[in-house]
Amino acid sequence: MFRLDEPFSTRERRLHQPNRVARASLSIMATRPKATELKSIWLFSNCTAAELRKIRSSLDEVQVPPGKLVVEEGRVGLELFLIVSGTAAVKRRGRRVAALGPGDYFGELALLDRRPRSASVISETEMDLLVLSQRQFNGLLNSVPTMSRKMLTAMATRLRASDAKAYD
Repeated sequence: MFRLDEPFSTRERRLHQPNRVARASLSIMATRPKATELKSIWLFSNCTAAELRKIRSSLDEVQVPPGKLVVEEGRVGLELFLIVSGTAAVKRRGRRVAALGPGDYFGELALLDRRPRSASVISETEMDLLVLSQRQFNGLLNSVPTMSRKMLTAMATRLRASDAKAYD
């Protein structure tokens, strides 16, 4: 168990210390993903069975209650989050800019450039998330080429959308 409000890198370390219990009013359980069908997540849709096994072994599953800050704008991020179930609001400078739901993911920008997060993400409902740490993320980008191509496509799509908003 760990606290959602502590930096995720601290929480991640606790995942590997099962006898240690965090003292907090809010505790969440993290387990290995079992029933989640990774192939249904856009980022992994073109991956082979062997690649999906690699990815699955690198992920942790986290359950988040409604109203919790999952990532904070301006803080350096150390993980990527994939939404299995539930919804979240994306806020930039306190203003809602997007909504996320099952199949969406967030946090990849901070992992790619190691800069502070560009937005905050707050759970609106109970959420089941798959979490990929920086080290695991880098390893997967090297060993799962289809995932690398999907990440590039996603970045290009976001860049085009931002560019269109800036010039409209």
